[in-house]
Amino acid sequence: MNYYFNKTLNEDFDKVIEKVTEELKKEGFGILTEINVNETLKKKLDVDFRRYQILGACNPPFANKALEAEDKIGTMLPCNVIVQQKNETTVEVAAINPLASMQAVENKKLNDVANEITERLKKVISRLK
Repeated sequence: MNYYFNKTLNEDFDKVIEKVTEELKKEGFGILTEINVNETLKKKLDVDFRRYQILGACNPPFANKALEAEDKIGTMLPCNVIVQQKNETTVEVAAINPLASMQAVENKKLNDVANEITERLKKVISRLK
């Protein structure tokens, strides 16, 4: 089982961020965190890195269910979605596969939550154009 879902787009990086954010909203996710990796690496290490942003997405009702089922599951939240510039014209979007990450947790109560979030994130990625 792959630990992520991805799609490559021939689109402007900032437009892809907007599209991803909008598609996440349609599936009940909000963005809790945004990490601009290239800016951070430049600031902390003086390293030039391609545009790379990590969006920490959260679906509150499902996060609540997961936390009620397993109190340490917060170590795996939020669901990360990355947007990275692959070359001048190509941007890749990848989202974590919750089913793959939840395999490490031995709690059957999480299966339904992981399945639902996995399906929602797959829809987000599949609708990107």
